[in-house]
Amino acid sequence: MEVVDVWTGRRANALQRALRLTNEGLAELLGTAVRTVAKWSAEPSLVPVADMQQALDTLLSKSPDEAKARFAMLVSSEDPHLPAAKVAQVSREDPRDRQLRSDVERRIAVDEHIGAALEWLDRQAGWGHGTSRQRVAERLTAMNPAEVQSRAQLRGSISRQQVANALAMYYETRSSGHDFYTAECSGASVTTSILTRGSWLDLSLPLNQGLDHLAFTDAAPADRPIDDVGATAAVQRLADALASQSRIVNAPLYRLTSFHAEPGIIDGSVGLTNFVSYALTLDLLEGEFIDALAAGKPTTPGYLPLRDGHLPDVPTVLDIQHRLCAGGALALCAIARPGGRSRRGGPDYVLLVQERSGRVLNSARCLAVIPKAFHGPLADYRDDAQIGATLKREMEEELFGRDDVDSTLGDQLFADPMHSSRLSEPMRWLVEHDDGGHWRMECTGFGFNAVSGNFEFASMVVIEDEEWWQLFGGHVKANWESNGLRRYSSLDRDLLTNLVHNPTWSNEGLFALLQGIRRLSNSGGSRVRLPSVEVRI
Repeated sequence: MEVVDVWTGRRANALQRALRLTNEGLAELLGTAVRTVAKWSAEPSLVPVADMQQALDTLLSKSPDEAKARFAMLVSSEDPHLPAAKVAQVSREDPRDRQLRSDVERRIAVDEHIGAALEWLDRQAGWGHGTSRQRVAERLTAMNPAEVQSRAQLRGSISRQQVANALAMYYETRSSGHDFYTAECSGASVTTSILTRGSWLDLSLPLNQGLDHLAFTDAAPADRPIDDVGATAAVQRLADALASQSRIVNAPLYRLTSFHAEPGIIDGSVGLTNFVSYALTLDLLEGEFIDALAAGKPTTPGYLPLRDGHLPDVPTVLDIQHRLCAGGALALCAIARPGGRSRRGGPDYVLLVQERSGRVLNSARCLAVIPKAFHGPLADYRDDAQIGATLKREMEEELFGRDDVDSTLGDQLFADPMHSSRLSEPMRWLVEHDDGGHWRMECTGFGFNAVSGNFEFASMVVIEDEEWWQLFGGHVKANWESNGLRRYSSLDRDLLTNLVHNPTWSNEGLFALLQGIRRLSNSGGSRVRLPSVEVRI
């Protein structure tokens, strides 16, 4: 059972008094400087570093019973977050549980992104400083190690189609002109959770050619307070992420504030938010919905408090001026290959599909096109607002192995991370051949994913020059966000038809795949023999 969730200066000072030690005596036992111990008395809210957290744990566990009793009395009177009963049980704690607790507490204490999430939660829930840290630690302590895995397995039993069908019933009353993206592929129908309209499809919009008019504005509304239900769900999300070692990085994201699209043009504006604000609010709606489906509970209005509060109807989904609307760009990647005996029928495109890792927070363990990313700035907030900037960055990260453009691995230190001198060889070749005849990026469609209200720019990256695959096909390798990378021939209609109907697709991934197939069918010539896709809106 947990003894101290996180040591603070106040708690360390209480242990010092319980052991009746001077500053010098405690410093010697802990192997630290006297001034460090003195600072704990001067700054009671100070959180010691990870190594000192563990040293204080060890010192308390080895303390005499009478000292533990005195410590319990001191903290119960001065620190209501640490009940005395917890201290009394330290001697009975399993060493393996203590090590697990210590590992978790170290991450909570030293991970700046988890720290930012906890501070945000305290602020938005109206809690006192440190309350969310205590509640997350307590939730982790109470969790059975198999609980996270069991919940993931239950969620994995719910197919994409089940989610899409249930959301269509939740949002039964549609807004004029909008409906869920439905397509018929080779005689069988598929429905997604992507809310769209006819003018948002078949955009055929070349990216990085001045037709993408998304503009950055620094006007962004403050986060709105969250209620008890939302705060409890946020605590669970953080506990799950820590238990499963998922990455939570408080990177800046673009939030869509206005939008207009029609074939050949995109117009609108984006402001700034951060990943924590999204991950602990709108992103919780998917888990609530799937958990209800898995448990056989109702998924209609009135039974889903998070969804009922954030996205109760279609007009709210569309009202991006007055809600947080994060999202991203994802692209079907098609690369020309010369003909050969190992493939059927001659020259084709290789189409790339990824299996998402269980360590990502979005579309975990689902099929998706690649690249796939949140739309957010890398270094230049205005220039990076263009959709093509995100796709190029993600190609470097997810396909060509550039770790230094991965926002989950650390702060961005380069003034121009996409400067030609820093590009990978495959991307440098593309930039040097960016004359329209060798390769292209296009936006093929737009919609809002009703799962969490995200905006989705379905896109396509087509490399027409066979030389690229001959030179760099062996360089293509998915990063940590994927469990694996699959390749399909654009001439294999039967296999691609089976792929479309695979139940493990993410909704936004299937949307991008289908829109990409439709566009490539019209532009791929003799390189393609793709399944027919007819959209019904």
